[in-house]
Amino acid sequence: MTDTLRLSHWINGERTAADLSGESLNPSDTRDVVARMPVGSAAEVDQAVSAAKAAFDGWAGVSPEVRSDVLDRAGSLVMERREHIGRLLSREEGKTLAEGIGETARAARVLKYFAGEALRLHGQNLASIRPGVEVQTYRQPIGVFGLITPWNFPIAIPAWKIAPAIAFGNTVVIKPASLTPATAEALIAILHEAGLPDGVVNMVIGDGDVGRAIVAHDDVAGISFTGSQKVGAGVAEGAMKRQARVQLEMGGKNPLIVLDDADLDRAVQIALDGSFFSTGQRCTASSRLIVQDGIHDRFVAALVERLKGLKVGDALDPSTNIGPAVSEDQREVSYRYMDVARGEGGRIITGGDRPQLDKPGWYVRPTLITDTAPAMRINNEEVFGPVASTIRVASYEEALDVANGVEFGLSAGIVTSSLKYARDFQRRAKAGMTMVNLPTAGVDYHVPFGGSKKSSYGAREQGFGAADFYTQIKTSYSAG
Repeated sequence: MTDTLRLSHWINGERTAADLSGESLNPSDTRDVVARMPVGSAAEVDQAVSAAKAAFDGWAGVSPEVRSDVLDRAGSLVMERREHIGRLLSREEGKTLAEGIGETARAARVLKYFAGEALRLHGQNLASIRPGVEVQTYRQPIGVFGLITPWNFPIAIPAWKIAPAIAFGNTVVIKPASLTPATAEALIAILHEAGLPDGVVNMVIGDGDVGRAIVAHDDVAGISFTGSQKVGAGVAEGAMKRQARVQLEMGGKNPLIVLDDADLDRAVQIALDGSFFSTGQRCTASSRLIVQDGIHDRFVAALVERLKGLKVGDALDPSTNIGPAVSEDQREVSYRYMDVARGEGGRIITGGDRPQLDKPGWYVRPTLITDTAPAMRINNEEVFGPVASTIRVASYEEALDVANGVEFGLSAGIVTSSLKYARDFQRRAKAGMTMVNLPTAGVDYHVPFGGSKKSSYGAREQGFGAADFYTQIKTSYSAG
């Protein structure tokens, strides 16, 4: 075990004293208290929003080079400390150590990318229809943004929300997930160490009451939320009542189609990576494996063999392949859906049992369920664990229909050697992102991220798409 951290809110550039009534546990060993933390309220949110509002004009008015330099320095610090922060992330969230370090490095890259974007925010010069009149468009910051982030990417998602917001001159109040506040606080501390002015980024730790207070606050101009559909619907309603901007990322039930002409070894590796790594706790995880008849049985047999070889264990053990679920509740969701799938006729062919380790933790065995039909709950509701189901289909057209037949539409993949089917899939898959011969989980930080249908709402996150949410266009006319 390691020392227990003592966390605090960050308001107006300072750690604020508060009762440490909450705690964050190590899901690999629940005897280990990672951090003790405050549980904020609407009062702390009001203080944080006031600080962000007071800081806005100054931050929006500085040279973009100042904003770029802060983000670049912060990115360098995160990268230099990626092993230390990655270890904290794995201890607190349950990702394997390699995954925790990798996510931390990604956060560093995001910060550095938006350091560049701060200098590249551009507009247009347009010819007017009236002689002697010129037209320009340019982008301006909006104000205070409330950011509500999830536990499954506890440094990457805060980074990809904070970085564009402040790169373009806005200020921020962030509520990190209550299960992983220590990792988020490490990022906030580094941003201030990098020279961020007081009040530009504020953090209030707490539960849903803090999120609701941010959403309802009249001085918060926009909300970016990542989480469940149920909570996201409430966020959208609250923001729209005030005519605040809102951006929602709300999960997926992502399909991976495997056609008869697929390279079997490649298909198995893609499914293994996309469905089970990071304990399946990724909104882009491929939880529906839609497999054509001719390859189905061989694919399932080969995938089962690979799954049996994965080690479930402590996230900080370098030999671990699959870490624990983030919490007891999240672990039990996986087992409940296994029971639901069995009750509807599915067959668990590997996994399904509860691993017995030498320490108390929230472990789930990677589980594959076969003999499922598209209408089953296991194929329509997000499990968010290392649980995948297979659906047998006769043709590409049937596979595409099944893939598109759910209310989610975040990421969709296909494994095939056919250029015809690959290109058709890219056009017709009802998802915000498509993957050809790649896992559905795994995206680049410099391109837009987001889904369709009930997976996403509002402007895209990340890459050049972020400017659409965090700035507004002004059109300016002038005559000589």
